Amino acid sequence: MSLGLPAHLAPQAVRRSLVAAQRTVSITLLCVALFSTLVLQSARVDSMLWPAALALLAPIGILLLRDRDRPSWWLAGYLLIGGFAVYVHALVLVSQPIPIVDGDGFSFLAVKVALIMVGGAVLGVGPGLAWSTAGYVVAEAAIGVALLQAGLPLHLDAPAFFAYLATMVVIPLVGYVHRRQLGAQPRLHRAAQDEQVAALRYRIEVKAATLMHDTVLNNLAALADSSGDRLDPTLRRQIQEDVDSLVGEEWLADSSDAVDEKIRLDWQHSGLFTAIQESRLLGLEVDTTGDLAAVGRLDRESSIALGLAVKQCLVNVLKHSGTTYAEVAVYGSDTALSVMVVDNGAGFSEAATGADRLGLRSSVRKRIELLGGQVNVWSTPGRGTSIMIKVPVAGHEGATTVPSAVATGPVSTGPVTLGGDTP
Repeated sequence: MSLGLPAHLAPQAVRRSLVAAQRTVSITLLCVALFSTLVLQSARVDSMLWPAALALLAPIGILLLRDRDRPSWWLAGYLLIGGFAVYVHALVLVSQPIPIVDGDGFSFLAVKVALIMVGGAVLGVGPGLAWSTAGYVVAEAAIGVALLQAGLPLHLDAPAFFAYLATMVVIPLVGYVHRRQLGAQPRLHRAAQDEQVAALRYRIEVKAATLMHDTVLNNLAALADSSGDRLDPTLRRQIQEDVDSLVGEEWLADSSDAVDEKIRLDWQHSGLFTAIQESRLLGLEVDTTGDLAAVGRLDRESSIALGLAVKQCLVNVLKHSGTTYAEVAVYGSDTALSVMVVDNGAGFSEAATGADRLGLRSSVRKRIELLGGQVNVWSTPGRGTSIMIKVPVAGHEGATTVPSAVATGPVSTGPVTLGGDTP
């Protein structure tokens, strides 16, 4: 069961595309400059131009070694090494007996643009503009110094300047699109989640309506056929059992005369049931829906660890969400048990929580990861939080044996206190 979209991918798609495109263009331009230099060397066999081509191998190598999440030290190193390489490249060319300069089919534009595009590799409009400006300045300074050393006049390279201006336009545009994506992504997550939860609720409602229809009709028919003023004890007991079944939660599971008792015991002795009951004692109203019988497929350690993780989520709802209502939906598949904890409270940004906030990180994520499971969080400030916990079932190849001390943790059967970690 998959709810929503991967939160870490879609908002970064455009920026990742820009980084990959600029990296590819930079490598291509440097290779074009290197190839052009080698062509000149073959045309001027009496000249020694190969050092100019050799100098470009350093920035090409840096771009090939790193292609994403570039830190500031990498950007600074690329500009320093790339600037020196461009300087050597230009100095060799302009120091020839017949200087090779802009014009006559040759241009330093390629190596300049390769340095200007460094700004597209960072997150944020301001840093991107700053690094692109630094690349433009380094490129112009490197070639300018080479021209002065060769005794040649300086001039404005208009194509390079327009390439710099184009980069100044593209970076803010990508930043704007990125912000729009960040705003739309939580709504997409919520819509996908609501669609899946609605489908789950529909199945439960159909099952409830069918059960109630059959039960009520059977009991009414039995009452109509009964004679006398007193109800037959057997019929009374049957009606009472039907009423208890409708009021309780056992009907949520696929019923069978052979397994009804086992289902009830599995559910009521599971760590998930304990977590929900303890949260209710704390004052949280918790609705349970879905395939509750699926919890019986977990081994003891996994059941306890799942219960502790869900309890932490419910405690966080009560402490931080500003609401006293939550919903726990259970879904079982052939390979895993999925539990979703949903609230419509204040919401939060997981990335913005402090390092001292260990509830979601340690009590939920690490505990479930030890089982070989995974945790997905969808939360938007002001629009609630949904946490999907997925645990491999017993006997499945993804299931992981958990040390008892880790799995059991602080399981309490006595008074419950509101002392869980923060998100």
